[in-house]
Amino acid sequence: MDKRQIRIFFTIFFTVYGAINYYIFIRGYQGLEAVAGIRPIYTVLFIFVAASYIVCRIIERRTINAFTVILFWIGSFWFAFILYFLLSILLLDILRLINNIAHITAFDPTTYPQIKLWVALSVIGVASAAILAGFFNAKRLKVKTFTLDIDKYNAEEPQLNIVMASDIHLGTIVAKKRALNIVKTINALKPDIILLPGDIVDSEIAPVIRLDLGAVLRELSAKYGVYAVTGNHEYIGGINEAVAYIREHRIDLLRDETREVAGITLIGREDYTIKNYRKSLPEILASADRSKATILMDHQPFHLEQAEEAGIDLQVSGHTHRGQMWPLNYITRRVYEIDWGYLLKGKTHIYVSSGAGTWGPPVKLGNDAEIVQFILRFRGSEAPAAS
Repeated sequence: MDKRQIRIFFTIFFTVYGAINYYIFIRGYQGLEAVAGIRPIYTVLFIFVAASYIVCRIIERRTINAFTVILFWIGSFWFAFILYFLLSILLLDILRLINNIAHITAFDPTTYPQIKLWVALSVIGVASAAILAGFFNAKRLKVKTFTLDIDKYNAEEPQLNIVMASDIHLGTIVAKKRALNIVKTINALKPDIILLPGDIVDSEIAPVIRLDLGAVLRELSAKYGVYAVTGNHEYIGGINEAVAYIREHRIDLLRDETREVAGITLIGREDYTIKNYRKSLPEILASADRSKATILMDHQPFHLEQAEEAGIDLQVSGHTHRGQMWPLNYITRRVYEIDWGYLLKGKTHIYVSSGAGTWGPPVKLGNDAEIVQFILRFRGSEAPAAS
């Protein structure tokens, strides 16, 4: 994005973020009528929590320390609370509007403040329980295995074990402990090839460097190597710095290019962020051996028909997180042809992962933190030798 687009983006973000927080704050303030004495404490605490993520990002540009880490965690969890507080308050306001119109129930003015307090506490309790469940779900890494028959001949390997982990989002939240768990889970599958289709780092590269998370990436082990592509978060945090860091840690990052490995052709596309500048699939494949099986990494799963038309055998993508938190999955379902899982499009196998890590809130509700294993069996016949 150029400077003008960045200004527009942040203007919209701060306007929307401020309006939503103000709406939640006012409804919370009204809900404390029965205990009005704590309203000043509520106001200070609300401002601190709502501003923590933004303040953290500003400070992080100069220094990273225990205080910024605490702010980051508070701000990240607050995004989850914003979602569920907003949905709850909207629902309550709609019900209240219906009641005012239809006169279904008349509340006693003397007990109404106490009712509002109990409703507020109930909303906080339910939201907290849901977010806590989502937090533990996000830490519970699952392995999903697919056995796929590929109608191509492979002279080097009749079968390949390929393991994919998308959207790791290394940084303050997905730090050393979780990163090690992801790496150990992948290595335990004894992969021939490891694929990382984008969003390896979570925007800012500084926390990744400070925590030396690249050392964890170096522990990834595969017979034929580790391959990756850029995601939108590599661009958000500074594409040149992110690419350089990833490549320094034994990862072959493909940028609109191919690799011939293990009898197949790996294709890595630049992220859709620069859709007007990245090469087309036919351009990338112009010099590739089309008799070999082709595996495409493309972070954002837009225009899946392009892979089908290009004769790709397997496309792996991520990005969607399937909304990450219910009910945002209903939005991703409308935006993408497939927002999570397996799809056979013509003869092209497609898998869109919900990601191994999380972005923003360290919470997953309605989807899994996953590593995906593909057992590819090559069923094609050997081409006859030229006479």
